[in-house]
Amino acid sequence: MRLLLPIMLLLLSACSSVAPPPASAPVEARDTAPFNLNGRIAVNNGGQRHSGALRWQHQPQRDVLLLQGPLGITVARITSDSEMAMLEQNGKRYQAQDVEALMQDVLSWGLPLPLLHHWLMGTVDDALPSHIERDELGRLTLLQQAGWDVRYLLYASEQADSLPTRITFSHDDLQIRLLIDEWDLAPK
Repeated sequence: MRLLLPIMLLLLSACSSVAPPPASAPVEARDTAPFNLNGRIAVNNGGQRHSGALRWQHQPQRDVLLLQGPLGITVARITSDSEMAMLEQNGKRYQAQDVEALMQDVLSWGLPLPLLHHWLMGTVDDALPSHIERDELGRLTLLQQAGWDVRYLLYASEQADSLPTRITFSHDDLQIRLLIDEWDLAPK
């Protein structure tokens, strides 16, 4: 009977889930790093409000975004590469050269995906002028680039290489809040 208790405790500890480590990545590797993220998005476009989930698979040559409504139903699927952008919504397909313009035409709001992957990783696209502010650890707190204001409200941990988990984006009458629930920096 004395042996039974330690064995049961060992089995129970093996069944318990372990929290994933905080999301972090070396800053120098972020611009080329593929990633998957799961999060929640809230859009305020001139008073029109939308919210739901965001699933993003980023590869250096291709992006796939799923925008889902509050009940988990896919509202739009956006696929973009260097040559073409496609948006699928309600059984219809729309194509254009520029993903931000395509999103604007179909959804009435758009995101600059070629820049957004830098911003989500807490980096700046060095090809464009920018204004940046950093915290005491060197992480971005404010980025102004290409007409967008990007504010970093929360990071995954208190480490200098942690990734952002709460970001706001503003451009004209468009405000977007993104809460990143899960980062996968080694997608398969």
